[in-house]
Amino acid sequence: MNIKILSRNSHLYSTQRLIEAAKKRNHNVEVIDPLKCDLIIEKRKPSIFYKGKMIVDTDAVIPRIGASVTFYGTAVVRQFEMMGVFTTTESQSLVRSRDKLRSLQVLSRARLGLPKTVFTNYSKDVGEVIDHVGGAPLIIKLLEGTQGLGVVLAETKNAAESVIEAFNGLQARVIVQEFIKEAGGADIRALIVDGHVVGAMKRQGKEGEFRSNLHRGGTASVIELTDDEENAAIKAAKAMGLGVAGVDMLQSSRGPLILEVNSSPGLEGIEAATGKDIAKTIIRYIERNV
Repeated sequence: MNIKILSRNSHLYSTQRLIEAAKKRNHNVEVIDPLKCDLIIEKRKPSIFYKGKMIVDTDAVIPRIGASVTFYGTAVVRQFEMMGVFTTTESQSLVRSRDKLRSLQVLSRARLGLPKTVFTNYSKDVGEVIDHVGGAPLIIKLLEGTQGLGVVLAETKNAAESVIEAFNGLQARVIVQEFIKEAGGADIRALIVDGHVVGAMKRQGKEGEFRSNLHRGGTASVIELTDDEENAAIKAAKAMGLGVAGVDMLQSSRGPLILEVNSSPGLEGIEAATGKDIAKTIIRYIERNV
């Protein structure tokens, strides 16, 4: 098969692993920068030009679209879809996953466990917002934040009021969430491919850090999911319409709580923690569908 990986950096671990896995299974693979694609839109003949040449004979694409280029990256994926090319992440699901608020609403509709969350239109009654999530400590998240950036733990009501008012003053949209103390600064990342959990790890934040992101110094170890956790992860990926997804969950006294569903999950941490060849699993997913 001819496979295109949509990535702005061919040297990233995840991109490199997907190239290796595709070549091992005798596929032709090329990395293309979605921002350098020109989209030609006309009746019955959508096409893509990359560096002056028309892209032809593509069987599948693997989108590795960063959050900062979601708009144009999604347009490129949509164009491939219009050309009848299989994609491991559909354009509509990609858009949905990048909107934190919409994602939470989709997951809530699917009756999945979530931390209690409040979103307002820059409400002046900050005290009421805080009370809705059970008071401090609480988590405040920028809607556009990624990799733990734009996430604040407010330990007191005064601190929470100050932070929310500051964000409101900057016209920055935030969601306010209850703090799950029993999670102990750890979360679970389950990687889903084609409706199955193919790897899971527990990420623990470094000492004094409530965010467990590996980019922020967190550590990862392999974990065996409970039935409830596995079912929640699979159901979350399905609700978001994602064939490949990283589902982040908290362990709480009331069961697994979904934090986020990532449409371009990194492979480095999960492959290192589990020792599994997840890149190969993604290529096999393409083979089954093309």
